[in-house]
Amino acid sequence: MIIIKNYAEFESYLGAGLGISDWHTIDQQQINRFADATLDYQWIHTDPARAKSEGGFGATIAHGYLTLSLLPYLWEQIADIQNLKMQINYGIENLRFAQAVVVDSRVRLKAKLNTIVNLRGVTKATINVVLEIEGEKKPAYTGDVVFLYHFLE
Repeated sequence: MIIIKNYAEFESYLGAGLGISDWHTIDQQQINRFADATLDYQWIHTDPARAKSEGGFGATIAHGYLTLSLLPYLWEQIADIQNLKMQINYGIENLRFAQAVVVDSRVRLKAKLNTIVNLRGVTKATINVVLEIEGEKKPAYTGDVVFLYHFLE
């Protein structure tokens, strides 16, 4: 894990890989809880029997937005951003879902600092993210997430 305490430290990683998170298993219970939270009960996610016989993946799959919602959890395993007044999720750019995540798959996040700008004391960082699926060539998704960091100094 990297530790970043200010703009200068963050900027030193420009163009570099920031790290890779631990593996996280997405099980049926997590998929069902996400369906409850979002009211998205499409059978491909929540009906294992039907998904096995009709779904084309042999099992249920995680919601694409479930895999995306894991981003903060996995990002915090890569970078410990300290000395903050506030952090804001600012945007997601060029996100593409490339492959479904089958239930009980393990995923991990790979991150690289694409751009960093000092906006009158606010750090705007664009992080390229790839959600890898264990044993698969194609990732679940790729894209750029944008964070605003208000450092204390």
